Amino acid sequence: MAVLHPLSDEEVSAEALAVLTEIRAARQTDFINNFWRVLAHDPALLRATWDRLAVVMGPGTLDPMVKEMIYLAVSAANGCSYCVHSHTAAARAKGMTEAQHGELLSVIAMASQTNALANALQIPVDERFQAG
Repeated sequence: MAVLHPLSDEEVSAEALAVLTEIRAARQTDFINNFWRVLAHDPALLRATWDRLAVVMGPGTLDPMVKEMIYLAVSAANGCSYCVHSHTAAARAKGMTEAQHGELLSVIAMASQTNALANALQIPVDERFQAG
């Protein structure tokens, strides 16, 4: 059961509606997902999260699909089902193929296994791997 329900456009404050309008314009869609609609309960948090996400996921040196794939990997590692679904859809919309998705899942699984082994065994970091 959700902690807070997603707010409709009619239920949100004017401040939150302004952010939802920005999201629609930036994404060129009328669809606002439940993540943003739940954050709309706290307009300041909605604004801060949208502003930061717009910068991080906006134009940069990484390809937009790669950013979505990284987001998907971190979401899987953190166990966020909502984010896994959302960013899988976003990565597919940006061109991720089924083969790329399968390979990404293999990398996530492998990293999870080797991370667990390294942590459990408390393997010391090689000197040459340490940032200098």
